[in-house]
Parts: sequence; C-alpha cells; structure tokens
Amino acid sequence: MASPLLLKLQKHDLLSAEEQAVVEALRSAVRDFAPGETIVRQGDRPGFSSVVQSGWAARVKFLADGQRAVSALHLAGDFVDLHALLLKPMDHAVVAVTACRIAMVQHDQLKLVTDRYPHLTRILWLETLVDAAIHREWIAGLGRRSAASRLAHLVCEMLARAQAVGLADGLSYDFPVTQALLADVLGITKVHVNRSLQELRQTGLLQFEGGRITITNWDRLAALADFDPAYLNLTSEPR
Repeated sequence: MASPLLLKLQKHDLLSAEEQAVVEALRSAVRDFAPGETIVRQGDRPGFSSVVQSGWAARVKFLADGQRAVSALHLAGDFVDLHALLLKPMDHAVVAVTACRIAMVQHDQLKLVTDRYPHLTRILWLETLVDAAIHREWIAGLGRRSAASRLAHLVCEMLARAQAVGLADGLSYDFPVTQALLADVLGITKVHVNRSLQELRQTGLLQFEGGRITITNWDRLAALADFDPAYLNLTSEPR
C-alpha cells in the first residue's frame, strides 16, 4: 500500500516507478510523539525534515509573552517542514496535536533528490508552494471572514486534504482539535469558537462528536466558507 506522502504527491502529477520508490525510501528514522510533545523547537537548526505518517501536528509560533499562534495544521502525508532544508534556523516550532508518528528525512537525502530527480524536486517544491497558498487563505480569513465562516473554511479545507490521502469516509473525517487550539488557529477566543460551532450545528451544516466531523450540508457549508479547493492543487497535471 502506498504511503500517505506518495498518495498526496501523486495528486499533483504522475510519478514514475523510480520516483515512487525514491519517495517511499525517504525516511531515515521513525519516531512516535505524544500529544503536545515538541517535534522541532523554535530556533533549532534541524538536519532533517518531518513527514507525518499518522496523527496530526501543528506549526506554532511562540511569542515573547508566552502566547502562541498556530500557522498550520498537518495530517498524514504532509511534509511538515520541508522548507527547513533551506531556512535555518526554524522561526517556529512543530508540535504534535495528537499522538503521531513522524518519519524524519535527513537533509542529505533531500539534497540527493534535488541533484538526481528534477521532476520529483518540482513536485516537492510544489508542496511548499501549496503551504504558502494555504497561509494566504488563512490570512484572508483572518482579515475578511466572520468567525463562523473561518471555521467553515477550515472544516472544508481539512476534509479536502483528508480525502486526498484516504482519511475521509465520504463527508466525515477525524477532526481531533480542541477548542483552545481552534482559537489559536482562527485568531478568536474559545468563547467565539464555541459559538461558531453551535451556529454550524444548529443551522444543520455539520455534526461534531467524539473528535469527528460529519458535514451534513456541503453546498451550504462551502458557500458560507466561500471555499474553492483550487489553492490546494489536488489535480494531477504535468509539472
């Protein structure tokens, strides 16, 4: 069975058998992390980049006064910090949201890929560009969308990303995020998170029970979110 990383990369473009084998070999060590455990510390200069094999992780920026802002959520198949190959030191931390398994890919391995496999290098480059596109969507939400619309957009985005790696069952998927973490993602208070969840539930757009979301009216939820998945680049075409 293909790894989540390979499934995700193949959503962007066809990979040759040799390229697929290279992707599947991209790991030097695998480590399990507990919820809340730091995978990479802010300010570190890691010699590896992390791929989520299972569970959820987050990119977190810690401020001088102890507050935090969550700049990204990651699930299986995501290269959490591929940019760490070139950007040093890390200007943010990577933290386990749930129990998660991380494959650590040494930067020497990635440099060999860039030297020998130009097409695969472009696909990995695209992964960092999609990260930037997600950041732009989140920034647009912070500046222009209501709290309920921001939450709806996140729910739609994470469904599309879960579907891409086989982690969704129709319109239902695991969403193991606390209201405190959602507040840090959406830039609102926990009270506003709770109110927004209640609004989406009471208007019949979704159900959220036991850490799992089921979207009950996709069209209305996507309309509220103004969601267009094009920025995720989940269509296969020559790159």
